[in-house]
Amino acid sequence: MFSEKTVLALAILSLCGLGHADGNITSDTYFYGDSPPVYPSPNGTGNGDWAASYQKAAALVAQMTLDEKNNLTFGIETSGTGCVGAIGAISRLGFPGMCLQDAGNGVREADFVNSYPSGLHVGASWNKSLAHDRGWYMAGEFRTKGVNIALGPVVAPMGRLTTNGRNWEGVASDPYLSGVLAARTVDGMQGQGVISSVKHFIGYEQELYRNPTVNSDNQTVESISSNIDDKTMHEAYLWPFQDALKAGAGNIMCSYNRINNSHACQNSKTLNGLLKTELGFEGFVVTDWVGQHSGVSSALAGLDMAMPTGETYWGTYLKEAVNNGSVPLSRLDDMATRIIATWYQMGQDSPNYPALGVGMPYNISEPHKIVNALTPEAKPVLFEGAVEGHVLVKNVNNALPLKKPQLLSVFGWDAVAPVSYIPNNILASDPWEEGYEPALFELDGDVIINEPYDYQVAFNGTLSVGGGSGANAGPYVSAPLDALQQRAYEDNTVIMWDTGKNPNKLGVMEASDACLVFINAFASEGLDRSGTYDSYSDTLVAKVAETCPNTVVVVHNAGTRLVESFAENPNVTAIVFGHLPGQDSGRAITALLYGDENFSGKLPYTVAKNETDYPAYWHSYAVSPFSLFPQSNFTEGVLLDYKWFDAKNITPRYEFGFGLSYSNFSFSNLHVSSVQDGIATYPSGVIEQGGQVDLWDTLVKVTATVQNSGSKSGSEVAQLYLGIPGGPVRQLRGFDKVRIPAGRSAQVSFSLTRRDLSTWDVTAQKWKLQSGNYKVYVGSSSRNLPLKTTLKITTDSS
Repeated sequence: MFSEKTVLALAILSLCGLGHADGNITSDTYFYGDSPPVYPSPNGTGNGDWAASYQKAAALVAQMTLDEKNNLTFGIETSGTGCVGAIGAISRLGFPGMCLQDAGNGVREADFVNSYPSGLHVGASWNKSLAHDRGWYMAGEFRTKGVNIALGPVVAPMGRLTTNGRNWEGVASDPYLSGVLAARTVDGMQGQGVISSVKHFIGYEQELYRNPTVNSDNQTVESISSNIDDKTMHEAYLWPFQDALKAGAGNIMCSYNRINNSHACQNSKTLNGLLKTELGFEGFVVTDWVGQHSGVSSALAGLDMAMPTGETYWGTYLKEAVNNGSVPLSRLDDMATRIIATWYQMGQDSPNYPALGVGMPYNISEPHKIVNALTPEAKPVLFEGAVEGHVLVKNVNNALPLKKPQLLSVFGWDAVAPVSYIPNNILASDPWEEGYEPALFELDGDVIINEPYDYQVAFNGTLSVGGGSGANAGPYVSAPLDALQQRAYEDNTVIMWDTGKNPNKLGVMEASDACLVFINAFASEGLDRSGTYDSYSDTLVAKVAETCPNTVVVVHNAGTRLVESFAENPNVTAIVFGHLPGQDSGRAITALLYGDENFSGKLPYTVAKNETDYPAYWHSYAVSPFSLFPQSNFTEGVLLDYKWFDAKNITPRYEFGFGLSYSNFSFSNLHVSSVQDGIATYPSGVIEQGGQVDLWDTLVKVTATVQNSGSKSGSEVAQLYLGIPGGPVRQLRGFDKVRIPAGRSAQVSFSLTRRDLSTWDVTAQKWKLQSGNYKVYVGSSSRNLPLKTTLKITTDSS
């Protein structure tokens, strides 16, 4: 990405006046040209099923004054609405305004709403229908609360950086899995008439330097630049956004970072080129909050709406730019048309759509009108969603399920309810115990730790959700210990517990039938994690396992968590990754531990043996000569997560897609349909939202049989991986989750599209179907693939 420039940089700095004598670059002039310009910004055309909405929008916008059109593009003061962002009404034309509200796993800072399983938990469920239903019920609550745009789902970060503080908001460390589940979420949300804001576009993979900051010399340090090559952009980071657009997503949120040294919210290549031209996006682009860094430039580059306000760069300045010709009137008309067309597309012009922010009190601690958005119909989705995101990775000596134990001991701070559970507090996401205040300072929303403290463990209670703008609170939180006590009552079990944080003072019961240890791994927006394990939790597990020969560890983890210190301990008989289950956490884990429910979750990331096994474990720093312009080079390319482990022949502790069950499953009868010889190398279809339409044509059908040979009914996730010529060893291209009664079998099926089988041709700038032999694998994880065959494809270019 900087091969020639980096070599020449220090030699030319003094000649060009771009740096100090110490060799540091001090002007962004050095980087011009790294992100290619794409102008003008294309107008939305209303292709496909957007046609009627665009006709209505064009008619309405034609009646607007310049001021009215301009006012659609930036946020207003929201103290009267309680919304995190709002667009003002145009009363004379019947436009009521728009309310934007966090977040991807439930309505934030509101009462009488549910706290749903987080994005990572959805990824661990590998359940398409649950993803849709979660989106449906969640959006119903947004709608009842008078929200027009729900700020989710999240597909970036995608987990490139193992310690990223926001990985828990995303779905998976794989573009295919992330894209399928995000698309189902979008479909569910927008089925309720709520606009989904798919975020963060694009390459947003670390928190450090996500916003410009000021260093100790009072110099501005720019946002981190994610430097991504064209092939990697298409085959990895753009992939899940394309799925969401195909599902009809009405809004895209641009990210804080720079992409190839151009800010994401004024990057003409990604907004005008990739999003609005190549993928035919008909909706509108909104900034992440305070993510705008220019006026005219961002307008011309494809930005449509600035949040939470636009007064710094737009407002009267954008109006002036239109009047003096710096921004064409046609660009402002397109911005307004895209916004209004999306409003029409979701049916929000209906008189039945709730008033703006009707259920979003500005200050929830003060008296306010109660708008109850809870529905009994959501309860099964909340519970099953919580259940299916748990992943069992170790279970020896039939440690689980528990069988009416006589004495059960419970340990760990994560077993109990949070000390505070109030919607406008930091909730269970606060990692520090009550009364502890670490030395912090904040720069533009980025929290910087100013003292050594292992902040990735949350001592103040069970972790049901991560921190930051994605945090929310439901009507209750079911803590593990509470649910276990209820079960102890029903089974006449004696239950004892010690949930203190000092592992040297444990009263371990040697007579316990089982010892349950609940630990967590906290993460939050604004700061990257300090690591992927912590000494507090690992010491607690070791202390319990010293005395208890049947120690079961449950980890509520907001991201990848290594378990090397106890994975092979013979007294640790079972390990569960509990992720972030939402409000039904305790009920779900208790049902699983006792076998009322069967484990069916699979890891949506790889658990390594060593931190150094990951290609990008720790965030990038601002180092000379880029001290003022921090750079993150995505040199691993498309080899994200398991693809890296396969390419480098690294043995993980637990591979991507892995997860145990109380049942045993086997695979047989693989069948792959053929592809007609001479098929076109490149797609030729027209562009609608989601890209060329024939990219989505099914070219291959794959079927297999899954047998449940166990004594308990359960669900298995059958996974299909492809070895595409010249690509990674294998990459996920299909999955099917099926529930199979004990002793029975079921057929699973996979449909492979042209896009699934193609690679990105950087010369032709199209998806290319290659001639050659494609390896097809089917099994239960990325490294347990008992069914193998070869698919031969011959294209018209061979």
